[in-house]
This record gives sequence, C-alpha cells and structure tokens, in this order.
Amino acid sequence: MNFSEVFKLSSLLCKFSPDGKYLASCVQYRLVVRDVNTLQILQLYTCLDQIQHIEWSADSLFILCAMYKRGLVQVWSLEQPEWHCKIDEGSAGLVASCWSPDGRHILNTTEFHLRITVWSLCTKSVSYIKYPKACLQGIAFTRDGRYMALAERRDCKDYVSIFVCSDWQLLRHFDTDTQDLTGIEWAPNGCVLAVWDSCLEYKILLYSLDGRLLSAYSAYEWSLGIKSVAWSPSSQFLAVGSYDGKVRILNHVTWKMITEFGHPATINNPKIVVYKEAEKSPQLGLGCLSFPPPGAGAGPLPSSESKYEIASVPVSLQTLKPVTDRANPKIGIGMLAFSPDSYFLATRNDNIPNAVWVWDIQKLRLFAVLEQLSPVRTFQWDPQQPRLAICTGGSRLYLWSPAGCMSVQVPGEGDFAVLSLCWHLSGDSMALLSKDHVCLCFLETEASVSTACRQLGGHT
Repeated sequence: MNFSEVFKLSSLLCKFSPDGKYLASCVQYRLVVRDVNTLQILQLYTCLDQIQHIEWSADSLFILCAMYKRGLVQVWSLEQPEWHCKIDEGSAGLVASCWSPDGRHILNTTEFHLRITVWSLCTKSVSYIKYPKACLQGIAFTRDGRYMALAERRDCKDYVSIFVCSDWQLLRHFDTDTQDLTGIEWAPNGCVLAVWDSCLEYKILLYSLDGRLLSAYSAYEWSLGIKSVAWSPSSQFLAVGSYDGKVRILNHVTWKMITEFGHPATINNPKIVVYKEAEKSPQLGLGCLSFPPPGAGAGPLPSSESKYEIASVPVSLQTLKPVTDRANPKIGIGMLAFSPDSYFLATRNDNIPNAVWVWDIQKLRLFAVLEQLSPVRTFQWDPQQPRLAICTGGSRLYLWSPAGCMSVQVPGEGDFAVLSLCWHLSGDSMALLSKDHVCLCFLETEASVSTACRQLGGHT
C-alpha cells in the first residue's frame, strides 16, 4: 500500500470526478483540479468567497462551487478554462445546490425552503419549483437520470412530486400518509420510491413511479422509529435502521420483513469472528525514555502500532450510555451501507460506537464484527468488490474483506487524522481527508492485501 504526498484542504471538500480522471479539492476560496494518475495540477480556479460545497457534473465536464453565505454558485469548465458562470440568488439566499443528472441544469434551494430555482446553462432559462420541504433528504433522482422526486409541504400536509428531468414537467403529484416526512430515496432500478416519516413515528412507504402506494411498513409504535435507510444495489432489499438498535430487511416481492438484525453488546456465538483492534507500542530502551514536564498532557505515542486480534467469545463490546433527555440521542442504527454486489451489509449502532457489524445478506446472519479503539466516524465500500474502508478520526486506515482485515498507519509529518474518505471508482485508490489536508492511498493487489491480513491478525 502506497501513499501520495499530502495536499492542503479545507472543510473536507474533496471529490473524484465521475469518470475517475480528476480529483477536485478546495483550499479556502480556491478550487484545485488534479490529474488522478500524476496528481499534477490541471486547473486552479479562484472563487469569490470561501467554498462550502462542490459537486461534479455527471459527465465530469463542469464543477460547481457553492458559497452559501453569499448566496452564490460559480460553475467552472474543464474543457474551456476561460468559460465560467456565476449564479446569484440575491436576497432569496441559498441553502443547497446540486446538479441535475444531465449536467446542464443547477437546482438551487433558497433560504427557508421557499422554492427551488432551476438554472439552465444552455438556454440561460430559469424555472421555479414551489413548496420544497425542509428535510434532510428531500430531492432524489433516479439512477438513469430520467426522473426527480421532490418532497413537498403544502397546507400542513406532505406531498411528493415526480418531475421529468428532460423538460421539468410534472409527471405525478400525490400526498403521502406521513406526519412529518423526513426522507425519500429511489431504488437503484428506478421503479420504487421509499418515503419515510420522522423518528417520532415508525413508518416507511413504498410508491411506484406512477404514485401508487405499493406497501406501508411499521415495526412498532410509541417509540423513536426510523434512523437510517439503504437500498441494496440489486434493488432486492431495503434495509431500515431503527432507534431500537435493529436493522430490518424488507424484500422487493412482498415488501414484508424477511429478517431483523439485532446489535447486542455481548456476542456469544462462536461462529462469529470478532476482530478487536489492539494497540502495541515498540519496546523502548531506558536511555530513550523522555519524561514530559509537570502538567503536560499525555499524548499518543507517535510510534505506536495497532493490529487486529481475533477475540474469543463471549465478547463484550464497549457501550455508550445515551443521554435520552436531549435531542438526537446516541442510540440506534446511524449508518447502513450495502456492498456493491449486495452480498454484505455494514452497520453501526450509535450506542456501541466503536464497532462495525458486517452481515451476510445471502445467509441472513452476522458475518463479522470489528471493534476499534476509537468511535467509528465513517465507513465506505469499495465500488468494485466487497472491501470495506473504515476511519475513526485517528492516523490509521482500516480495511475489511471476507479474507480478513488490516490496520494501516497513514504516513506523514505529525498525526494525519483521517476524518473521512472516498473511493476512486476503480477501487484501486481512495482519498483520505483530514481537517486541513488530503492524501491519496493506492491499494495493492488482492493477493497482497490477503497476505497482509494474515500477518496482521486477519482471518482467512
């Protein structure tokens, strides 16, 4: 495994282009576009203010930079560096900006979600969509780019409108049986739209493209409900993570639950492989010891190493006692992600924050558990194979595959705290993001990784 040099970064803004040729990163008000293979700077753009959001167009020819504080969006062209576009929302303000699937329209959401403005880069025309709902996941495009679903709020009631993206004509408009719609998401095949309610009521609804209600599912009542939702890439399964610490899997034939996965704090099944990260410091000679001055804080040893060890059952995982009288309690399934082949599902239970659970979807059972020394910040699957990358905010990167798992120290001056990561579409590399820097990690062949897994306490 090899690492590139470290580059400056601001606000964790770093994204690969959809075609995999470029890497865009932001440093305050500058946008830097590099060649992925050479890491040479291809373009350097200067924006009017500090960048708060970047997004590539689907064809990788344009990139938008949103400056929400100023209500501005600037668009840059890679083919014609001298061309640029500025969109000023003025007094209406700006809270969100995204591309349409064709890469030639930009959708801007104004402050207080008063409207969505659709700007055309080709004709310079402007369209308006009223009543967008202020929710975390209110816009969803089908994967083929033909349709957009929009969550709306009118007269104290929730609705969904489906638009044709080619001309922005309204295709369907229907009300939803929700108290406070929180999110919508299309199945990867674009045939079914999932709509779910706020955490105060457990309800998830499945609609067809023409607005027919296919099914409604509720696991229980009178308790905090849905926290996370994820479709499998095959569109055959819908995973629903709940505040009760369980994941429920719905099937695409009857839309009924086929199984539920619990996340107990103690694992007793001897068939489950539990990897525990263990920190090990190299032995130091007496002459190498240095004592900090009185009152100095004890920092981590820069030369410390970690490896995975296979724990013997029963295994008690570290739990967090949630503060239930505050908003957003640290309980329930906060993260869900299917592997690209739909064979595995990775989850994190927020009140067991150090653990990642990997489930075998074919056999509907727990496959492995990874317990880290620090709370898991994020994880992401390799786009090409069932290989999971994990970061915990420390200077290490963790990789899991069915062959085993490994811990890798990220080199660099000082501690490179990996706060987030994103895979290249080839699966051969990934960008590791810290607060102020980014570096690329180049992965070796699967055979080399499997060998390293065995050496680092992996399981084969």
